[in-house]
Amino acid sequence: MNSKSFFVKSYGCQMNVYDSEKIASILENKGMIEKEEIKNADVVIFNTCNIRDKAAHKVYSDIGRVTKLNKNKTIAIVGCVAQAENSEMFNKNSNIDIVLGPQSYHLLPKMIYDSEQNKTKLINTDFIINEKFDYITEEKDSKGVSSAITIQEGCDKFCSFCVVPFTRGPEYSRYFNDIKLEAESVSTRGASEIILLGQNVNAYNYSYRGKNYSISYLINLISEIEKVKRIRYTTSHPINMSDELINLHAENKKLMPFLHLPVQSGSDKILKKMNRKYNSYDYKKIIEKLKKSNPDIEISSDFIVGYPGETEKDFNETLKLVEEVKFTQSYSFIYNERPGTKSASEKDEISIQIKKERLSILQDKLKEIQLKYNESFYNKYVKVLVENQSISNPRYFFGRTPFMQSVYLESEKIKIGKEMNVKITSCNHKSLYGIA
Repeated sequence: MNSKSFFVKSYGCQMNVYDSEKIASILENKGMIEKEEIKNADVVIFNTCNIRDKAAHKVYSDIGRVTKLNKNKTIAIVGCVAQAENSEMFNKNSNIDIVLGPQSYHLLPKMIYDSEQNKTKLINTDFIINEKFDYITEEKDSKGVSSAITIQEGCDKFCSFCVVPFTRGPEYSRYFNDIKLEAESVSTRGASEIILLGQNVNAYNYSYRGKNYSISYLINLISEIEKVKRIRYTTSHPINMSDELINLHAENKKLMPFLHLPVQSGSDKILKKMNRKYNSYDYKKIIEKLKKSNPDIEISSDFIVGYPGETEKDFNETLKLVEEVKFTQSYSFIYNERPGTKSASEKDEISIQIKKERLSILQDKLKEIQLKYNESFYNKYVKVLVENQSISNPRYFFGRTPFMQSVYLESEKIKIGKEMNVKITSCNHKSLYGIA
């Protein structure tokens, strides 16, 4: 395998990006060489997302582009689409050589070798709890100032629209000391910020010697690492927002005052149909507790528009919630039916035109709130963790505030990886601009 090269592409969430980095690390440890362009690679790996139909379709179109370049490349499909579609992927595209679920990517080097040696198609979609983390190796180079670490995978919530329980399996948590060791490792290679990842990251719960260790314990453990200056966690589920975790936003100064907490809808009727296990009042109480714990904390969220049965009244209740909470960032989508989910069997009578109109109204409202929030920083100083430098213009840098705002700044004396006081000179709804 020493002469082999590979290219890996991630689709979807930040956890897939993390998994792709680990795949690359495992393959490099076996002597393979990572390439930046598909055309230069012997093996092409697509790490897939199955949350939305569009992401799944894109995989197949990308496979088509690869085979036009060179039909002799080995093509491996990894991740959630592989798990969901299984051997059916071979029927959909005969150029696929390997289908590998998200819990088995540590098996990829051997599968590449066996597939090429024996000229056979291989598949593995077993749920092997935690085994893949035993194969994490140290990256040869720093992965940046902000480094993500998966601490929890899987989901037991079974929201009616979501495929994650079927593609990632049940909830499970990694051993906290292994996570700390990984955090220490990336911090020695330049990471100042640690982002803890999980499908339901705040459901983290590791049992050890008769005691349960929560995400709060883990955050405090990682905050002991001197080189780590900032800690974040995503994505959280409202029903797992414990008082302990809420209070930690007041107690731990390295924990950033920003939380991504998906609500999906402001309508209690729709939330019940979604099987979210909370209502709008419950959600607002959580926000109230968070604000009481740390008045500076800001909230981002996810919204699904046009869920089956959503009326104009239901949609207006979502708009009302948006006005009340004033989310400073957000992700909003039109409902996308996914095969195998409960909602796929529900009759969807909302026209695509109405869905698009509602999405436009919601996004306009969210942008308005986000712009107003960003404008409040005008002519003020804010701490920015500098992450990288512009290639085209070395005078310009990129970083983020504690509230996860993107900042583009100009300075002649900037050190990547350091926090700097930046004076904000302008903004739009997406970003801040300033001078250090």
